[in-house]
Amino acid sequence: MPAVTSAAGAFQRLGAAVSASLFFFPGGRTPLIVQWLGSQGENAVSQILHWLGLKPSAQSVDYVENKKQFHLFSLLTEQRHPRTWNLSFAVQSDTAAGLRMLLSVDRDISARLAELRRSPSALEQAANALEEAIRSGRRIYVYGCGATGRLAKQMESAFWRPFWRKVRRHPCWSKLEPGLPGEIENLVIGEMTGGDRALVSSLEGFEDLPIIGRLQLEDHGVRAGDIVVCVTEGGETSSVIGTMLAVLDQYGGAEERRRAGARERLYFVYNNPDELLRPFARSAAIIDNPDVTRINLTTGPQAITGSTRMQATTIETFVLGALFEEAIARILRRRLTVREVQELGFAGDSGVAGRLASFDAVKGAVDEAVQPAAEFTALEADTYRQGRFATYFAARALITVFIDNTERSPTFRLFPLDKAGEDERRCWVQVWTPAADYREAWQSFLGRPFRGLRESFYRRPLESEVSDPYLRAAALRSLADAGDEQERAYDFSFAGHNVERRAPAAGDLAVAVAMDAEAAELARGQGGFGAFASLARGRGARLALVTVTGRSGPGADEAASMRARPPDVRLHIALDCLDDPLTLRRQIALKMLLNAHSTAVMAALGRVVGNTMTSVSPSNLKLIGRATYLIMTHVNDTLGCPEWSERHGPAEPVTFAEANAVLFDAMDYVREHPAGQTAEVALSIVRILEAARRRAFVSWDEARAVVDAQGLAAYLLAHNPALGRSPEP
Repeated sequence: MPAVTSAAGAFQRLGAAVSASLFFFPGGRTPLIVQWLGSQGENAVSQILHWLGLKPSAQSVDYVENKKQFHLFSLLTEQRHPRTWNLSFAVQSDTAAGLRMLLSVDRDISARLAELRRSPSALEQAANALEEAIRSGRRIYVYGCGATGRLAKQMESAFWRPFWRKVRRHPCWSKLEPGLPGEIENLVIGEMTGGDRALVSSLEGFEDLPIIGRLQLEDHGVRAGDIVVCVTEGGETSSVIGTMLAVLDQYGGAEERRRAGARERLYFVYNNPDELLRPFARSAAIIDNPDVTRINLTTGPQAITGSTRMQATTIETFVLGALFEEAIARILRRRLTVREVQELGFAGDSGVAGRLASFDAVKGAVDEAVQPAAEFTALEADTYRQGRFATYFAARALITVFIDNTERSPTFRLFPLDKAGEDERRCWVQVWTPAADYREAWQSFLGRPFRGLRESFYRRPLESEVSDPYLRAAALRSLADAGDEQERAYDFSFAGHNVERRAPAAGDLAVAVAMDAEAAELARGQGGFGAFASLARGRGARLALVTVTGRSGPGADEAASMRARPPDVRLHIALDCLDDPLTLRRQIALKMLLNAHSTAVMAALGRVVGNTMTSVSPSNLKLIGRATYLIMTHVNDTLGCPEWSERHGPAEPVTFAEANAVLFDAMDYVREHPAGQTAEVALSIVRILEAARRRAFVSWDEARAVVDAQGLAAYLLAHNPALGRSPEP
């Protein structure tokens, strides 16, 4: 491997190598990232901390020396994807081209699904286990954290429960009911680290603790014999792994687990190559455990570096949804006629492999919508540039819309959703649904009452069993914000205070997201969708309509009825799929489009540099490591470029420890001097480079002034022009 002068330069070459041959690491080869990291341990310490007069804090020293199990930058999901290398600059010059660049990475999902169709044994086993659990009335517990936690909620509240409530209203229910467990719609429990409150924003400290996964498992009464599906994008999330370890303990020793068939009931779903995960002890404890069935869905780097809400969570959602579909189909075919099964949305007997194959049609439908999507992206980006706000409105698509909007906050360092009753808006986005008040809105969202974490159950174990003082303090702070009372803190209803004080106004953007019959309702100006569109137009807001239907379904030909009062943007996804009983394909199509759209919006606004999430919020141990690595790579890429050497002379690259020391100092600065939505990563990069340029002290206030005046992307591009170019082939 040739010598490299900077971290980002190394990763540019790594990206090409990964793209060519290392996505699945054939032949047992050691990934280049591991080779490269191993060669960097003896870098000479630079003078940056001397110039800044900065001594690493105790917390930084602890992180660098004692939290190596959270230094995750070696994982494939943390690498830069070669196809989106210069994403931010592409979006800013041609929005449609930037969206195509983002969506092109979803081809990696198609490739992985094709491999799974050729070797479907683990998936067939899972479908059989789900079918048997449904017939016998055992619970199915799906647990995740962050994006995968929202996936778990979606399995329960968007896919499973609405389907069975629909079936109860169908004439065939009388034939099905005798062979099904009572309250079948409550059989699936979708849970995330931190409970329902974590849907809105992450609860600091929880993700890093195995104990929280164990406690939530116990709180729900999940026991050996139930189906437990633990989902983690990277394969290393502590709370998710803690869940699996806890249920393994319930079975007893190895012999007891074997006799009880634990392997047929326990599933670990993840998105990184096993050899990259084994150095992390918590991951190895699961992926090398013979009593757990592994479902490895590795697709490669994400469209935006480390943003596993995108391809990683998309393939996990699609595969798990397909498994639920297949299990339900087998149940129905035992008791219903072919026609009755078709009336419930199952068009044919496609099996697991056929269900996976349908993804390509979904992707094709999304790709067809790029041009109107580009208009939508430009409109929303312009709204925020003008200092205005967006309001999204959805019903059947509520969870998908809500997830995309809430996940913008940690990814791009934005204010989280505003709390109920606040008149002054800080969050750029709010989400509404047809409901009379906050409680009805949560019920519409979840299909059940809001469920928080009971302090009486969680506090004592957290106090007594978490030895790390930083993690214990963070978890206890989060526990105070995770209880049942949090239901009242957020109101997503299209009613009351929201309509009176926070309705879309002149210059704002109103976005209605409709599925199937809702699209026709919206076009005709009827129901909640019609009322929302009328409210937005009446108050002078701009209006975007996003609809998802079958190719010939309601809404596909409704444009003519809207000519009298056309929206500013109309975006329609038309799916060629008769077999979509859980709305899985509709929700996945919408997810892929909204993920690309919201990422492109943030790239257009300068909150992405290349394809790196330089505005990430370092809110847990994993994200602190990611933020540190982003600082180090962007700084060293600039220090190592020819333009810097010519203007300012050669410079030693900064080390991980130095970058981490600056990051923790930045976190303290932002806590003491609120910087709005300015990210610690951007401040740290600029402060380090300015100190290196001047070879003298630079304050945080000076760094912030540079970021506010120029933006990080423009600043870096001025010092390192190669940043905006596509990588060499």
